Amino acid sequence: MDKLDLIARNLPYISQGIVTTLLLTVVALTSGFAAGLLLSLVRVYGSNRAAGLAIAYGRAVRGLPLLVIMILFYLFVADLFHLSAFMTAALALGLHSSAYQAEIIRAAIQSVGSGQMIAARSLGMSQLQAVIYVILPQALRLALPSWSNEAAVVLKDSSLAYAIGTAELLRRAEYVSARTYEPLLVFGTCGLIYLMLTFTTNRILGALEAKYRLPDGH
Repeated sequence: MDKLDLIARNLPYISQGIVTTLLLTVVALTSGFAAGLLLSLVRVYGSNRAAGLAIAYGRAVRGLPLLVIMILFYLFVADLFHLSAFMTAALALGLHSSAYQAEIIRAAIQSVGSGQMIAARSLGMSQLQAVIYVILPQALRLALPSWSNEAAVVLKDSSLAYAIGTAELLRRAEYVSARTYEPLLVFGTCGLIYLMLTFTTNRILGALEAKYRLPDGH
């Protein structure tokens, strides 16, 4: 069988995994952002004990390989809550990403000038109102460049979901490789698809960065 014909025949099946890969990425980034935002706020505005717990969480999660976290989730969390392989992988990815997103958002919050909080409080806002309406809108825009890098990392890391049986892009490529005995061709094609997905993601997020970039002297 001609190699191009082989790819043409199997590309539709492999490409079905793109949807799963993108869904994994979106769920992981969303859950990671929610947890990371909470952790960053605790780090900056919480009590010393709460901030210490947030720091310990981040260090522990960043110190574990993602594949180990995913397998632990599959062995314990999935069985306890009867989660599908997809949700197990998405939550493991989100947990791992949250530790990094927390640092991204924390750094962005702390880069907003202290005068912003003082000005907001002088206008009669509570600290919570100042954070929600003044600090976070600026901080999240400042965080976009680093967050874009994290989005690309999560997209690529979603390939580890194959280890627990999620039929994402890499898993489908593995099935085709085993059936056709053409691993170099099949995984090379899979790599090109990941490259295109990452490139497209970076371009979209780059456009958002340009649109929402704060003017100098924020």
